[in-house]
Amino acid sequence: MSATAEFDVVGVGLNATDTMLVIPHFPSYGGKVPFLTEVLSPGGQVASAMVCCSALGLRTKYIGTIGDDQRGDIQWQSLQGSGVNLDHVQRRTNCPNQSAYILIDQTTGERTVFWSRSDCLKIDPEEITPEQITCARLLHIDGHDTPAVAHAARIARQHGIPVTVDVDTIYKGFEHVLPNVDYLITSSEFPERWTGEADPMKALILLQDTYGMKVAAMTLGAHGALARVGGRFVYSPAFVVNCLDTTGAGDVFHGAFCYSVVKGFEIGEALEFANAMAALNCTAMGARGGISPESEARALIARGERRTKSEFKAYRT
Repeated sequence: MSATAEFDVVGVGLNATDTMLVIPHFPSYGGKVPFLTEVLSPGGQVASAMVCCSALGLRTKYIGTIGDDQRGDIQWQSLQGSGVNLDHVQRRTNCPNQSAYILIDQTTGERTVFWSRSDCLKIDPEEITPEQITCARLLHIDGHDTPAVAHAARIARQHGIPVTVDVDTIYKGFEHVLPNVDYLITSSEFPERWTGEADPMKALILLQDTYGMKVAAMTLGAHGALARVGGRFVYSPAFVVNCLDTTGAGDVFHGAFCYSVVKGFEIGEALEFANAMAALNCTAMGARGGISPESEARALIARGERRTKSEFKAYRT
C-alpha cells in the first residue's frame, strides 16, 4: 500500500436510511404486537464502514448514490458530519434513497430487515474513473452494483491496491469480482450458497483455492468470525455485551477490519479488533449508533467476556 496516497481507504457501495421499530417480542405468524420505539437512522453497508474508518482516524472517501427525498437528506446530512470525503457521491434527482424497515426484538437485540432500493440509484461502471480508486491505499466494496464494484476492483488490482469486500448474498456476475479480492469477508450464509458446501471451513477452502484471495473469512454473528489465511484457520470469538440492537454490526466489523489492514495488524488481531468494534456498536441503537473510539475497543479486548470455542463447535454442527 502506498504511504503517499491521498486517502487511506475508499469505499464503493451502498448506503440506506433505516426506519427502526423496537418491539417487545416477535408475534406469531399473522399476529400483532405494539411497537415501543420508532427511530429514523442512517446506515448501509459501505457507507457505515467508511464512517467507522473515519471515526478511527483514517482518511476516508465514499463513492455512492443518494436519493433526493427526506431519507436521502438524512443520509447526506449524516455523512457530511462524519469526516468522510463525499466528492464523488451523486445526489440523484427524483429518486428515493435506499430504505429499510428494521424490526428489533427488545429481548435479544436481534433485527429483521425489509429493504428496498430503486434502480435510479444504480452505479454505472463508467462513472468510476481510475483516479477515484488510485487515490487510496485500500478499496472496500460490497456486491450490489456488481458491474461497478467489479470495475473498481479491477482498477485496484491493476495498481496494486488491496481490496476488501463485504458480501452477504449471491449477486449475478459476482464471479467477476472475486478474482480481484484480497480480503473476502462474507456473511455466514454466503460460502455455502456459493460453493454448495455446508461445512463452513470446507466452503472457505473452496473459495480461497478457486479465487486465490489472501484471506477468506466469514462473520458468524454472536459466534464471532472465522478466517483462512496462509493455509490455516483463525477463529476469533465474539464478545459478550448488553446488546440493544445488532443493526450495523457487520458494517462496523468491516470498517474496523479495513482499519486493521491499513494499520498492518496480523489476522488474529484484526478479527479480534473488528469483533470488539462490532460488539460495542450493538450496545446502542442504530447502524452507527455505537461506533466507538479505538481505546474503548482495546478496553473491551483487555477485559471483555468472550464466547467459547465450544459454542463455535456447536454452531458448526
